[in-house]
Amino acid sequence: MENVVLVVHLIIALCLIGIVLLQRSEGGGLGMGGGAGDAMSARGAASALSKMTWIFAIGFIITSITLTVLARKEANVSSVVDGITATETVDDTATTPALPTGESLLPPKATDAPVAPPSVD
Repeated sequence: MENVVLVVHLIIALCLIGIVLLQRSEGGGLGMGGGAGDAMSARGAASALSKMTWIFAIGFIITSITLTVLARKEANVSSVVDGITATETVDDTATTPALPTGESLLPPKATDAPVAPPSVD
């Protein structure tokens, strides 16, 4: 079902692109030039290309909403975090070194220092 709607959606998108490209530019792009009266005239609204543009635009919106609803129905409602399981146990005793205790935490005494520095050869 989803594949059929997707194919129809792509065909409508291509038709919408083609119809928009066939239309005559009235006054330039981005609203520059031309007056507001040109867009609201009876002749502009009644043209066949304008009607086809509206039909394809409405079809595009309907198929977009349909694809969204179908995708939501097939999606898992669980979170990605729910898929993580705590089955792995970590053995901390094998990798953790033994901590020093007692006097080994204190700095060395002056008598423990080497008599001469090591030779550099």
